[in-house]
Amino acid sequence: MKVTKIMTLKLLLALTVAIGFTSCSKSGSTKGGSSATGWQINDKKGGFQYNTKFKKQETPPGMTSIEGGTFTMGKVEDDVMHDWNNSPTKQHVQSFYMDETEVTNMMYAEYLYWVKSVYPPTEDNYKHIYNGVIPDTLVWRNRLGYNETMTNNYLRHPAYANYPVVGVNWIQATEFCEWRTNRVNENILEKEGYLKKGNKISAEVTANSNFDTESYINSPSKTFGGKEDIVLKKQLGKKAPSKKSGAATATEAKNVYAQRSSGIILPEYRLPTEAEWEYAALALVGNREYNIYKGQKKYPWKGQYTRSGKRQLKGDQLANFKQGKGDYGGIAGWSDDGADITNYVKAYPPNDFGLYDMAGNVAEWVQDVYRPIIDDEANDFNYFRGNIYTKNKIGEDGTVEMVTSENIKYDTLSTGKVIARNFPGSIAQVPVDENETYLRQNFSTSDNRNYRDGDKQSTRYFDFGATDEEASKKADPNERMYKSPLHKISADSAGNQVRQYDKSDNRTTLVDDNVRVYKGGSWRDRAYWLDPASRRYFPQDMATDYIGFRCAMSKVGPKSNKKTPRGNVKK
Repeated sequence: MKVTKIMTLKLLLALTVAIGFTSCSKSGSTKGGSSATGWQINDKKGGFQYNTKFKKQETPPGMTSIEGGTFTMGKVEDDVMHDWNNSPTKQHVQSFYMDETEVTNMMYAEYLYWVKSVYPPTEDNYKHIYNGVIPDTLVWRNRLGYNETMTNNYLRHPAYANYPVVGVNWIQATEFCEWRTNRVNENILEKEGYLKKGNKISAEVTANSNFDTESYINSPSKTFGGKEDIVLKKQLGKKAPSKKSGAATATEAKNVYAQRSSGIILPEYRLPTEAEWEYAALALVGNREYNIYKGQKKYPWKGQYTRSGKRQLKGDQLANFKQGKGDYGGIAGWSDDGADITNYVKAYPPNDFGLYDMAGNVAEWVQDVYRPIIDDEANDFNYFRGNIYTKNKIGEDGTVEMVTSENIKYDTLSTGKVIARNFPGSIAQVPVDENETYLRQNFSTSDNRNYRDGDKQSTRYFDFGATDEEASKKADPNERMYKSPLHKISADSAGNQVRQYDKSDNRTTLVDDNVRVYKGGSWRDRAYWLDPASRRYFPQDMATDYIGFRCAMSKVGPKSNKKTPRGNVKK
């Protein structure tokens, strides 16, 4: 009997061990351990920390999700301008987020307030920073028209708070996107306990002590000028209460700063690419039946007309645009577009993606450098012309070099406007070099705006067998393929601007590397420009009263938020 019990115990012990080995082999690791090493992940004592509970990207404030897909880019029914710049090409766009509305005057006023508070224009070091971000309110003036009311009131008056901002050039729009990235991530990190509560609106936020997303990720200890009472070291856990004192003592802080692996820092806000903007405006998802698109869409809404066909709204205009000579809003008191200049955002129905004013109100800047041809032979996925790759500048101490009030650099635009290249608190950038491009197949230079366009083959002096000396002609601005005027600004000995206007008429085009695409019709445009496939260009350092912008953000993770793949039945 005793022997039987001993054998039974041995058998149970062996069975327990076998079950343990089996469970380990099935899971590949112990609970909470790494599939690669079996080590504990997110141990409260330290070690490798990773957000293993991440589910999906948080929808950014004011944005809506756009599920990516394929579409025919540049497809128009008419080409009344005979530009031949929108030949249809098949493109695929990755999923992304986009602002529901155009950036409004109130949103931009918040930006102006922050810049003025952090970089006071009364100080000589910062006067160009604030002046560089102010929209050009003089765009409203017309030699033969009275528009002084808009010149004086449109940007600031609360009556226009929810109207789209105008007078913003492409460079200013890009800088707004960078600022918005930092402010949104700053707010997220504060909520999550990585930054001091309430600090973002305190007097401690100064030119040399503020938050920048990339600076925080690369060198968190230098954020806010290295103030440890603002950039908090988040504790990984607490020890059990002491038997003597009964108080719980905090563990030593390790791996305490938020990183990309934390999953809470959002990607950058930016201008949408031309392909993204056109895809979002078309909203073909509302015209889809199974795996095909049914029919064509001339505008962001269904149908071939600019007026609503719905019974309750029949005859109402679906966008704000110029309906004819001297007709910017229709007859007073009648069912027309309800606006003469711009209108408040969300005044008209959204498209099938939930986006407002993708036709009319104001045209919108996109990221792309303009060229007449979309080169789908080189790429048909996330098409974009305008990549300029940079990297963080490393200082003499071997760490990233921060932009400060002492080393900040300014650019003088062709209009004479002075704009800060980077705000203090950000990381200085330099072009990528051979360390990044050597033996690469996907890119070979820092500036790719002229790829398959500004090469030797596309210059006016093309000669495939030319020597290096002859090939160097392409660097001569007078021999450029896109030979637009070259207006120059220099400074005399007293520091005054000397403007040299290029009066030469020996020009082949107005296109160069500094003209950007803008899309969509505006309150000044006829119905033709409401077609999402129509495209125009404008110098990136100039502004108008009819071009605004909205922001976009790339989506990380799965293409769709649906839990199961299409066609699969959840078991």
